[in-house]
Amino acid sequence: MRLPPPEPTVTTATIVRGLPVLVCNTRPDVDTADVLRRLDEALGLIERYVPHHFRRLRRDVDRVRVQRYACRGAYLPEGHTCLVELTFAVNRDFSAAQIAATILHEAMHARLHRVGLGLEIADRARQERFCRRAEIEFGRAVPDGGPIVERALAAVNLPDEHVAPVIDPVLAARRVAEADRRARGAAT
Repeated sequence: MRLPPPEPTVTTATIVRGLPVLVCNTRPDVDTADVLRRLDEALGLIERYVPHHFRRLRRDVDRVRVQRYACRGAYLPEGHTCLVELTFAVNRDFSAAQIAATILHEAMHARLHRVGLGLEIADRARQERFCRRAEIEFGRAVPDGGPIVERALAAVNLPDEHVAPVIDPVLAARRVAEADRRARGAAT
C-alpha cells in the first residue's frame, strides 16, 4: 500500500507585536489566520502581565516559528528562534495564557543562550527549572493562570532526569507524522 503524498506546506511570514513570525502550516484543517490570532493574544498577555519578560523576549528571540513539532515548543539556538507547535497554538483545550507560558519558557532558553550558557544536557535540569520559574511568575500574574502554575510547579519538583528528558528526534518525527495521517483521515 502506498501512502499519500504529504500535504503541501503553506508558509506565511508576518510581524506580530514587533516579532518576525513564520507559520509553516502543513495541516489543511488548521487556519493560519487563527494561528496568528492566538499567537498575537498570547504575546499580548506576556506584554501586559510580565512586560519585563516581553522586552527581553524581543531582544533574545530573533523570530517565532510555528510548525508541527513533537512538543508544545522549543528554542532553536542556530537561528535564535522560538518554535511554537502548530496544533497546540490552535487547540482550544489550551488557553492563550498556556500558549504564552510556552513562548515565555522558550524565551528564557533564548536568554540563557544569549548570555553564553550552552544547552548541554548536563546543565539542562537547572536551565529547565529557570524557565519553569518564569512560567510560575507569569501564571501567578495572568488571570486563570492556575493550570500554568500547577504544571510548572510539578515540573520543578521532578528529579533532574525527568525535568529535562532527552527526546529521540526520529521517534518524535514518526509520532507527529502518524498524528497528521490520522487527522487527514478524520477530515475526509
